[in-house]
Amino acid sequence: MVNPRESIQRAGTLLEMRRPADAERELRGVLAVRPDHFTAHSLLGLALVQQGKAAEAVSSAQEAVRLAPDQSYPHYMAGQVYLRIRRPDLAITSVRASLAHNPEQASAWELLARAHLMMGQYREVVDAARRGLAIDPQVSDLVSLLAVAHEKLGEAEEARAAAANAVQLDPESATAHLAYGRAALIAGDPRTAAEAFREVLRLDPGFDPARELLVTALKHRNPLYRILTHLRRFRGGWQMVFLLPVIPPLIIVFVLIAVLHWAAWVAEAVTVLRLARARATRLLFEGVEARAALAGCALLVAGAAVLAAGVALGQEALGMAGAAVMALVTPVQEATHTGSARGRGILYGWAGLLGIAIVASATIGSPTIALLSVYAGLGTIWVAAGVRRLSPVSES
Repeated sequence: MVNPRESIQRAGTLLEMRRPADAERELRGVLAVRPDHFTAHSLLGLALVQQGKAAEAVSSAQEAVRLAPDQSYPHYMAGQVYLRIRRPDLAITSVRASLAHNPEQASAWELLARAHLMMGQYREVVDAARRGLAIDPQVSDLVSLLAVAHEKLGEAEEARAAAANAVQLDPESATAHLAYGRAALIAGDPRTAAEAFREVLRLDPGFDPARELLVTALKHRNPLYRILTHLRRFRGGWQMVFLLPVIPPLIIVFVLIAVLHWAAWVAEAVTVLRLARARATRLLFEGVEARAALAGCALLVAGAAVLAAGVALGQEALGMAGAAVMALVTPVQEATHTGSARGRGILYGWAGLLGIAIVASATIGSPTIALLSVYAGLGTIWVAAGVRRLSPVSES
């Protein structure tokens, strides 16, 4: 004989233990004898969505709401389901319905904050987190969400203070340490950020975002890398091109931007190669990123050698070809750091064409082709921007 109360309790425990399939069996047993049990339907929705059964999960969550529209719990659980299937708009609607019935539920405010965070509505995250903390100021995850929202808004001091509070409330919370690391990173303290991200990985070794952020923090420990990375964010608006006929000297600005980007990519290659070879950090770097860094450094050295040979031999075309080889660092790095597989393919193809042009310029002794290859290589920053716009990451 199925005891619904005991089965519901067991299902809840199984969900906490990340055993959704076992929880599903318990809940279906309850629904076999009590098909109108809205709590069982709500928990079943969560068990199903944790197994990747999105359509069934939504159906179960909606059935729970239909059976008990005046209860806060089914609306709250429906919000959990919607958030997990990345429909934060529906999650917000559901959790607001839950709060309309029970506004003194800190967990509902936390869910609302998470939904707004997924939508990039950071002021709303701050408001929801503060409303939840007014009910229970000891919820570390709410404080962490508040820290993340401040960080996204560029409010470094508020972010760091909130994150430190989150860590103090729950030193074993990976979320709290992640927020603290992000806050330290935007505050310009990559050393502290790296320590925080290492703590996240200790608490949750499979959390890939923390691994990526740790790599970023380690790179930013290099002062030159930090400076050049900030400069790399500026590419100049495409509207500036229309000013060239009116202000020809503006071409100098384009050249300066391209050269600074090239220097930043060189710093990227050198920094990554150093970290990828160090015993303490080599495991953090994927093969592709390490190989691209090695290729970038090799192009730099080879190009410098060819340039020097060209100068020593008095062969202008050879020297210019060496400069073009050095400029290839930009297209190789731009391709490697493009999220879309299609975009990467296009940019690697572009780099290959430039390589052929460089070899041809040295072979036939044409400094003009080599010089154009230099310009094309350095100008890849704008080619890459266009490719990324036409080939978003979702297509990969």
